[in-house]
Amino acid sequence: MRSTGNRNVKTHHATTPKNWLHDAMKLGIMQPYFLPYIGYWQLINAVDKYVIYDDVNYINRGWINRNNILLNKQQFLFTLTLLGASQNKLINEITVCEEQDKLIKTFETAYKKAPFFSEAFLVVKQIFEYNDKNLAKFIGNSIMRIADYLGLKTEFVYSSEIEKDCSLKGREKILSICKILRATEYFNAIGGKELYNQADFEANNIKLTFLKASQIEYKQFNNSFVPNLSILDVMMFNSVKEIGKMLEEYVCIG
Repeated sequence: MRSTGNRNVKTHHATTPKNWLHDAMKLGIMQPYFLPYIGYWQLINAVDKYVIYDDVNYINRGWINRNNILLNKQQFLFTLTLLGASQNKLINEITVCEEQDKLIKTFETAYKKAPFFSEAFLVVKQIFEYNDKNLAKFIGNSIMRIADYLGLKTEFVYSSEIEKDCSLKGREKILSICKILRATEYFNAIGGKELYNQADFEANNIKLTFLKASQIEYKQFNNSFVPNLSILDVMMFNSVKEIGKMLEEYVCIG
């Protein structure tokens, strides 16, 4: 296990941690999303340590428990069914329903003729067999399962397991986590460019980098390509080696 230099952090690994220098540590922080699009995985792959941001409020009709797949050659929105979901609760205070057979069947129907169905669907079944139905832990486990499948070496940490000032909000909370984990560079998806100021990070000796995914296209069925679907779609139509190349198809913006 890679040492963080802090005793107040519990860590989880996809496989073996990346090799890294003591004076350089790239960090990413993001809410747990269920089977998110490939840009989410590019961010995970780009950093040494990834914080699953589970002690922030759940967002109704957001992307935490839903995404899009390809069904009958068209984009289809799927939803992981929850109990007691509310924007007044933290992500780690919500429960995943025990019964998800309909969703699993939808995935099978959509992709049973895809070239990598057998390998990818095995991962799907392992994800749904996970016993802990806490939303944060359930999705966190799914992230780690897929990271294993893709051969990623990133180290995972739940934000709720980091001892910090929980009264902090937004940018200040992110900066606090960065400092506790001794990050030298913070990576964020390009969508957050309006939320963060370079000067705030530079004042704390942290480089701020935004990751922008390149346009990625691959053969699905005999249909016009439907972009930006769940990682599940990528896994169904591409080998792990091919996905590995896609994970590098982005640009960094400082």
